[in-house]
Amino acid sequence: METLIIMLIGILVAVATYLILSRNIIRIILGTAVFSHSVHLLILTMGDLKQGNVPLLKEANAPYTDALPQALILTAIVISLAITAFILVLAYRIYQDIGTDDLDELRGAKDE
Repeated sequence: METLIIMLIGILVAVATYLILSRNIIRIILGTAVFSHSVHLLILTMGDLKQGNVPLLKEANAPYTDALPQALILTAIVISLAITAFILVLAYRIYQDIGTDDLDELRGAKDE
């Protein structure tokens, strides 16, 4: 099962790299979103599923589970959502002002 998840992470990173290397702003934004999802999956895979009790202050006979990977993923999801929303707003404003989303056309003329 772990090898399938690792292969899925590799495929997501490859797709994200392909999208990020595009000239279209929307594809670049989608590529960064796919890349962030692959990183979330990587953190979850590296954290591994552990069986145990809830980490409370009382003494228990069984081992405790580590909640750090879930907390890191939750924080990363919130940050990537905020960055994606901000970049989408910037891309929308660029398209409104200039009328294109091609990066080569956004550079301007060579004589400027």
